[in-house]
Amino acid sequence: MYTITAITDSGEWNALVEDLKGHPLQKWGWGELKSAHNWNATRLLVAKDGQPVAAAQVLHRHLPIPFKSLSHVPRGPVFADALTGADRTAIIDDIVAWVKKNVGGVGITIETDLDATDAVAVTGGVPSPNPILYPTTLILDTTVTEDELMAQASKTTRYDIRKGAKNNLDIRRVESDEDLEKVLFTYRENANRAGFALHDDSYYRDLHHMLGEDSYLVACFHEGEVASFVWLARSGQTYWELYASANDAGRKLRANAPVKWHAIMQAKADGAPRYDMNGLLNDGISEFKRSFSKHENELQPSVDVAFSPLYSVWNKALPTAKKVIRKVRG
Repeated sequence: MYTITAITDSGEWNALVEDLKGHPLQKWGWGELKSAHNWNATRLLVAKDGQPVAAAQVLHRHLPIPFKSLSHVPRGPVFADALTGADRTAIIDDIVAWVKKNVGGVGITIETDLDATDAVAVTGGVPSPNPILYPTTLILDTTVTEDELMAQASKTTRYDIRKGAKNNLDIRRVESDEDLEKVLFTYRENANRAGFALHDDSYYRDLHHMLGEDSYLVACFHEGEVASFVWLARSGQTYWELYASANDAGRKLRANAPVKWHAIMQAKADGAPRYDMNGLLNDGISEFKRSFSKHENELQPSVDVAFSPLYSVWNKALPTAKKVIRKVRG
């Protein structure tokens, strides 16, 4: 019913993902980034009667013997709008079968960009005990007016945005390598203060260059340094937050809200209808995200399909190692 073909041309792949209104984690650049940092990427075109109906960028992580590898579909597959729930289920099943046959390993984790209410299933799938991406998030609809977006925000957030505009904060896109280094300095400074781990700087440099225009990094500059920033991956459909941080100057300037608002307005200007805050937890960062709207979104939960009896061993006997190896968020 469906044919699956591996795509090896970046232009062809990106055009396909954009045509299907795909997530930025399904774009070529994201696969290249992960391939430069311990993963490999396979891009699969799914067609019916010669017409593209879906696509899936599948990441593979080499594991120690005897596990071989683990596969992951981040915010995919991407589906044509006209497909039914039964169609999507059949396509996922075919992709899973292709990966099992051609890659193997302990199994595959599938984390779609579909709403929790969308009809879809994964044959043989079980809830992932160690999800990689968060299903609970906040997605702003940027097709509404600027005033409507502002009205959704809390009183404090609206005040900070307007104060930032009044004070003419220097907020702009980061494009040069020199400014990128300033962002990384601020990020590492804040990580050391707050006690959270980061990738090596080389990872973020690769992200900036390998994603190209699909990397959108905006910062508030103060006295020549980066005071606050938000970093996103983007496609024509979705702006997706990756990282954000601020130093003491950024916090004193209350620059976080104006910087995020700048990114939201860019998504709107670019015609991307979705601005995804990328996960909500019970922490201060998530409370700040929630201040931009009165609703939350629930996406389809993470699903695992086992390829081997070793799947259970990997999940139960090696939880700490599994979390370290599977971590892709940074």
